[in-house]
Amino acid sequence: MRVALICTDKPDSLPVRLENRSAHLAHIEASGVVEMAGPFLSDGQMTGSLVILTVDTLADAQAWADADPYVMAGVYANVS
Repeated sequence: MRVALICTDKPDSLPVRLENRSAHLAHIEASGVVEMAGPFLSDGQMTGSLVILTVDTLADAQAWADADPYVMAGVYANVS
């Protein structure tokens, strides 16, 4: 099944996002379940992410999100 993760950054989290970007991209590459992904932009600044996963269960999607370096670093205010 496809699952869309809609992630909204915390205010002023851009430096933390940039610091963890390479680890986030490596997580995407290594997992093999990301169909497509990209940032939301506002005035040219990254303000969140849309990640489309192909997984067997919602639990698999939750596990992927929990292991995302952006989540672990506290970049996001909300992931739905």
